[in-house]
Amino acid sequence: MSDSSTLPPARLRPEAELARDALSAPVLARAARLARWAGPDTRVDAGGGLVEEQLPAAAGQLGLSGDDAAAYASEAWRIAVDTGLVEITDEEAGTVAAGEDLALLTGSPQDVLGVWLTALEAVLADAGVPDLDDLVDAMAEGGEVDLSSLDWDPDAEAEFLDGVLGNLYLLTVGEEGPGDAPVPLPALAASMIVPSDMGEPSNEVLEQVSDAMMRLDDQFRLLEPVGLVEYQPVDEALMADADEEPAAPVDEADVTRYGMVRLTPLGLYGLRARLLDAGFDAPAVGDLADKGADALLDGTAPFPPAAAHAETELWLAGRGPLDAARELLAAARGSDPGAPLRRLRCQQALSLVGAEAEPALREVLDDAELGGLARVWLTEQGAADVPAPSQEMVFWLTIDTVAAQLAAEGNSEELRALVEGLARQHSGFFDTVWRVEHPATPDVLEAMGRLHPDKKIAKEARKAAFKARSQQGG
Repeated sequence: MSDSSTLPPARLRPEAELARDALSAPVLARAARLARWAGPDTRVDAGGGLVEEQLPAAAGQLGLSGDDAAAYASEAWRIAVDTGLVEITDEEAGTVAAGEDLALLTGSPQDVLGVWLTALEAVLADAGVPDLDDLVDAMAEGGEVDLSSLDWDPDAEAEFLDGVLGNLYLLTVGEEGPGDAPVPLPALAASMIVPSDMGEPSNEVLEQVSDAMMRLDDQFRLLEPVGLVEYQPVDEALMADADEEPAAPVDEADVTRYGMVRLTPLGLYGLRARLLDAGFDAPAVGDLADKGADALLDGTAPFPPAAAHAETELWLAGRGPLDAARELLAAARGSDPGAPLRRLRCQQALSLVGAEAEPALREVLDDAELGGLARVWLTEQGAADVPAPSQEMVFWLTIDTVAAQLAAEGNSEELRALVEGLARQHSGFFDTVWRVEHPATPDVLEAMGRLHPDKKIAKEARKAAFKARSQQGG
């Protein structure tokens, strides 16, 4: 994933709703509870952790019991320190006080989400650390960890987890992905390991995928309590020794046994914030609602259709139909390479505007760039007295439409069908169309020559492209 490309837009929940989710996430809720519990008698060790004798009381404050209660309480305290909910007032004495950021949890939704993002970073850092048992095994005689024996590269581990979360983000926001549906853990692991051009994965690659799944299983178990994901862990029976009998019959075809993960609405917000910090262009639906029509048409140009539709609806909601139509039409003009796609987005936006916009469309009927678009809209609205377009306008609009489709979809099947239809419906099409004075005429004809399955017609298109380029001095 390149940080120079625009990602599909995320559809975020309202910040007030996300803040409520953040406050109820176990990691932040426990940290806040301990921050409010801490007092003058609370003591921490040299590393800022609660002293061991106070862990039972902290666990009781959190309603925790059992063998892991002290560990969970220790983790919650560390998050409280990392997020500024607690601050150490005297390192030598080990005393603490409520941190300045504790008040943020009763502040604005943005304040709450800011604290949650800090907690998320702390948990993500923990997720990249080897299992405690591995650390104990790697402990040298002097009490220090021998990192070389762990086969652990912190930077590579963080990069791998970031890559997995990036792919999960893309699957969530992309129209071709599962959206809100959970993603099988093997698919996520394979997305990072199996080359896209590999046919049948080798045994070595499959083993790498299996190892990655086990790492991700541990990591997603850690990430669920902070509210980033909803996670169904890998079935313990899959990790049992081969000679052990399973406790119950298992369905080998059940993919959910291998782990299922779904990004929560709060997680979507959090990953987008991290992507923005990393320099990615990660838009959200609604970003353009208060911008001008030029920003709307240019901004939605790379959007998938449904996202562009949603963004345009929000933009139109804040404007009157007639003013919106005039602003859209003015922004759609131009002869630059992006103009055809702007006009396509303009046409799609105008399809959401009612009959009140009719005067704006009639005002541009004689415009060389917008007249054809206006006639299409008026006809679809059932308007009376729509003047017939000239042949020149018809061919210009045809070139403009194909150029826009090329920019939006590339060599798609829909565009291939459009090309075939144009050549079939208009006899002598290529004898005329090369003369159209549109900047994209040569490129469109070359694309038609590339896309049309009939070799004879494709050759005619390429010849027409050559004539068009010569006419334009290319």
